[in-house]
Amino acid sequence: MDVIRQGKIKRKTTETDVQVRLLLDGSGQATVATGIGFLDHMLTLFAVHGLFDLEVQATGDLEIDEHHTAEDVMICLGQALDQALGERKGIVRTAHSFVPMDESLGFVAVDLSGRPYCVVEAKWHTSRLGQLGTDLISHLFQSFAFQGRFNLHAAVLYGQNDHHQAEALFKALGRALDGATRLDPRRTDVPSSKGTLIA
Repeated sequence: MDVIRQGKIKRKTTETDVQVRLLLDGSGQATVATGIGFLDHMLTLFAVHGLFDLEVQATGDLEIDEHHTAEDVMICLGQALDQALGERKGIVRTAHSFVPMDESLGFVAVDLSGRPYCVVEAKWHTSRLGQLGTDLISHLFQSFAFQGRFNLHAAVLYGQNDHHQAEALFKALGRALDGATRLDPRRTDVPSSKGTLIA
């Protein structure tokens, strides 16, 4: 690989202090410490199944709740993805993945179009997964997609266990992005009939 496709983002506010490093052409190595155990677990799965090398270090106002920290981590992850993609020349651009997790089935489709949009369809059966509220998961996907400038559609097609449902979604997210970010040797420019990906 001649070009190292990597994004490094630092974000510090009165609420959080976040550092993210994302290497697209990695081997699935993850070091994640956000103070939110379930989010650490999900981001590790995302990296392992996407074959991304991911480093996340975050501290935040968890004495209030997990919202600011989790949100800012996903904002930084999206910015790191956008930075790593650069001009997006030669990428496959669109991909999708179905991932089963026991009784649950998750689906994610992405388009690295430069246009942010996010749709998440999931029915949760509990209010929390460890320290992470299930109502926050859709917002985290949205924050990632808008900062990463891509279309993200995610759905839990069916399931009963919320841990399994979330795990299926994050694994599918990693696998779909792995497919979409790959370089196609047949393509030398951006993958668009317009000749440009809208910023």
